[in-house]
Amino acid sequence: MFAEVSAGVLVYCPESPREYLLLQYPAGHWDFPKGHIEEGENEKEAALRELREETGIKEKEIELHKDFKEEIEYFYKRGNELSHKKVIYLLGGTEKKEVRISEEHQGYIWLPYEEAVDKVTFRNAKNLLKKARVSLQGD
Repeated sequence: MFAEVSAGVLVYCPESPREYLLLQYPAGHWDFPKGHIEEGENEKEAALRELREETGIKEKEIELHKDFKEEIEYFYKRGNELSHKKVIYLLGGTEKKEVRISEEHQGYIWLPYEEAVDKVTFRNAKNLLKKARVSLQGD
């Protein structure tokens, strides 16, 4: 079995109503910016690099929440081989709503919480959004 570890950022815009950034992947699903942790990178460095590469949002344009770090795990087919993937997500707020998606994606959308929960494809992503919302309610 193949195993991989990725990192990503669940991005929100704090304006009222608060909106969350979703990316559309080539397979058609909606999820958050994420990607592989490269050799020599820590989780935060990888998450910020992937965010910049996939959306154009730079480190200076996002404020990460120090108290939010969530992990999700899942299995998927990689060719004929079963793969186990762990993704470590950070939470970050940005005022920059202009996104420049990479060639890895088909589109993006900013949505308020209820619509984002409906739009995001996978159950673990829905649960991640719920945890982010609870974390942000203290703000």
